[in-house]
Amino acid sequence: MKTSEIRDMTSEERTAKVEDLRKELLEIRVRSKAGNVANPLKARQIRRDIARLLTVENQVKMPDRGK
Repeated sequence: MKTSEIRDMTSEERTAKVEDLRKELLEIRVRSKAGNVANPLKARQIRRDIARLLTVENQVKMPDRGK
């Protein structure tokens, strides 16, 4: 997921996407413990997408920070 795509989302869409990704990450972790993961690197990608979403959300809430 690109940052430009995230910036085009509304705050509610970003929040919903974070929730969906966290559920997906939980499912991947459970499957990995069982040994049934098709793509183990997907968890890393999901964690990074969550971080991007949260970073953009925080930047929108507090535009003065980071200058």
